[in-house]
Amino acid sequence: MQKHEDFFQNVFEVVRLIPKGRVTNYGAIAKYLGSARSSRMVGWAMNAAHSQKKHVPAHRVVNRNGELTGRQHFETPFLMQELLEKEGIKVVKDKIKNFDKHYWDPMKELSL
Repeated sequence: MQKHEDFFQNVFEVVRLIPKGRVTNYGAIAKYLGSARSSRMVGWAMNAAHSQKKHVPAHRVVNRNGELTGRQHFETPFLMQELLEKEGIKVVKDKIKNFDKHYWDPMKELSL
């Protein structure tokens, strides 16, 4: 279990670095952490992010197509979209409009 907790904490730290108005995806975080095949675990970490004492902006993590697949894990099904829109990101039918414009790649933006 400790291995999962460490991975989750690493995910949370990366997510905390995503700037306002930008988004990334589960796979990009997994790849950055050296576990390219662990996208699903990044998703599990995002589900657990709401219970962290230090805020984790989980709304900034979407699927590889820019879809808000994690929206059901927020307080309301609309909260994820509302948070993104407050940061200037337009969402249409649960998908980020101009996803490429808002995409933040930790491999390019952060140095190990």
